[in-house]
Amino acid sequence: MLLLPADSTLIAQEAPTPNASAEPAEVESSNSGEDATASSTTNAASPADAADNEAPARNYVPAIKLLPNNVAGLIRVPDVPAFCEAFKTTNAGRMLDDPAMQPFIESQRERAKNYLESLDNRIGVRLEDIYAIGSGETVLAWLPFPNDGRRPFALVAIADVRDRKKEAADAYDKIDKDLTAGGWTRNEIQHQGQTVRLYKTKPKPGQLKVEQIAIALSDVRIIASDRDTVVTDLLDAVAGKPKGPSISEYADFRTVLSRSAKEIRGPAKSDGGVIAMEWFAKPFEMGRIVRESLDVDRGNQVDVLKLLEGQGFDAIKAAGGIVVMAGKKYDVLHKGYVLAPPTTQEPSKYEKAARMLQFVNEPLREIPTWVGENIASLNRLNVRIEEAFWASESLINEALNEDMFRDIINGIRDDEDGPQIDIENELLPNLDDRVLLLTDNTTPADITSERMLVAIRVKDGPAIAKIIRRVMEAEPDASRMKGPDGVDIWRVQRGESEDDFGADLFDDFADEEADENNPPPLLDHWAIALVNQGKGSDSAYLIFSSHPELLVETTERIINGTPGGLGSVAEVQQVLAAMKEVGGDEFNYDHVARMKLTLRAKYELLRQNKLKDSDSIIASLTRRLFEDEEGGPPDPLDAKKLPPLSQVEKYFPVGGSSFTTESDGWSMTAFFLK
Repeated sequence: MLLLPADSTLIAQEAPTPNASAEPAEVESSNSGEDATASSTTNAASPADAADNEAPARNYVPAIKLLPNNVAGLIRVPDVPAFCEAFKTTNAGRMLDDPAMQPFIESQRERAKNYLESLDNRIGVRLEDIYAIGSGETVLAWLPFPNDGRRPFALVAIADVRDRKKEAADAYDKIDKDLTAGGWTRNEIQHQGQTVRLYKTKPKPGQLKVEQIAIALSDVRIIASDRDTVVTDLLDAVAGKPKGPSISEYADFRTVLSRSAKEIRGPAKSDGGVIAMEWFAKPFEMGRIVRESLDVDRGNQVDVLKLLEGQGFDAIKAAGGIVVMAGKKYDVLHKGYVLAPPTTQEPSKYEKAARMLQFVNEPLREIPTWVGENIASLNRLNVRIEEAFWASESLINEALNEDMFRDIINGIRDDEDGPQIDIENELLPNLDDRVLLLTDNTTPADITSERMLVAIRVKDGPAIAKIIRRVMEAEPDASRMKGPDGVDIWRVQRGESEDDFGADLFDDFADEEADENNPPPLLDHWAIALVNQGKGSDSAYLIFSSHPELLVETTERIINGTPGGLGSVAEVQQVLAAMKEVGGDEFNYDHVARMKLTLRAKYELLRQNKLKDSDSIIASLTRRLFEDEEGGPPDPLDAKKLPPLSQVEKYFPVGGSSFTTESDGWSMTAFFLK
């Protein structure tokens, strides 16, 4: 069983941490190979043996042994002081400490304080309190209370304060003063020999739905929650009288964290660094909690989580991982696991729409030379497109509350006024299983800078070209644009059609409700083409781009066999080598990110207060999700005091991530290089 000391960090020589003598993780064998937890302690006594008021270090009970097994999600920092020291040496920590950033940071302190005030008030204890009083582990956990309509979940923080008792006592009193000054009334109860302070208040307009805060402080730990029973139940667990099994005994938790620990143990030992964070989540329970915390009222819209659960995606039982920071080579390294045991004996492994989770492992390939050297990020996915498409049938039918999927497919094929595309026999069989997504951005930065391109490898280029031609000839806003000889590039610009019948119709009959139900398209302009195999490609590709110019550039590289490209860039080669080193031999997904390029347009637009106006897909989605009730965008971040990009871009690293399909889920790897 893999055990990581709860009050120490996994380090190697030269790791920047005060706990430099800490021993690496130990491995004990188990029959299953999975019966382990990454967050236990080798010498931890049972809760019954621990006297919380004067517990010596050897009797300290880790928080995950106290928390119940119905925890929906948690984040655990094994050693807060070590985390803080390690963070300072990372690119992000060094950037925040750079003198060039200080005017911006100082200008944002009060704004950030106001923004986070409601979150702080949820449990009373603030992040700055944790930094000041945490002497060992700190855990933040979310617990579901599905039968409580007013408060369907609770948040709790548990922090080890053994070596900072005075600081903890001072913070305890300051929290009390701040809450009472804010209109909270305090009562006290005694439970398991400890005092629990209970605070209540009348919610103010716009405040989170918090009815109470409960805080208990001992010489060992502080426990704070927005529900009193959570605190008292934890005190019962400390006293050796838990209400039930702890999350540390939950099989999915043990499986996910033990696998993550096993995978990260070698790289962490050889590269050095500090185990900065561990996390765990039950995806659907955490999804409901996130939805409630954002106070999203979907009205009569489809309950997406319920829909996905009913369509077999509840096979995804748990996810979790471990983060190591401040190694010699890896600035940040994460290893994790998504647990999804098969629910059928079929090759697809899952039922209903979850059958679309058909991700195929392949050895890491060289980047095609047609991917240009200025590309900011590259994503490659191996998925059985045809199987995934047909697996979506039951999902779409249930979402529409009607068996319409096949009728729609047949209608597209048989519509005499349309392009008459036979999706089943013409399109899907001719698509391969490899998808590439590229992003870049042009300079100088403006709202049209960010560009995206999707390329799908195809089996029969001429057949796909015919389909595109028929579709585009029926599209009123489409037109051919000049490109390389032999390639038909179709450009779509919304509003260019001379046929304004549709616009007149909408003018006559549109109303506010229709506008809400028919939001504007994510993209006003885009381009599509079938590019046959050329000197610089191994296959024909169906290519779509948010910007026609990027499609033309890519097409020219394919046809001409332009040498070099992204794969020839030294820092990208380093990322690919690191991906093999820590990710394994085969992947269903891999991602390369050059943060200097990925963030440069966003950064400059942020400085200009124009980021919200970007025409990228992400910006469009953000506007839809976070517009206020009056339809305007959220208050922008006043970023005029950010330094020029040239002063801080040295802190923007390169990194990568990957997924690998396993027999019962997917392993995850992500990292940033120094």
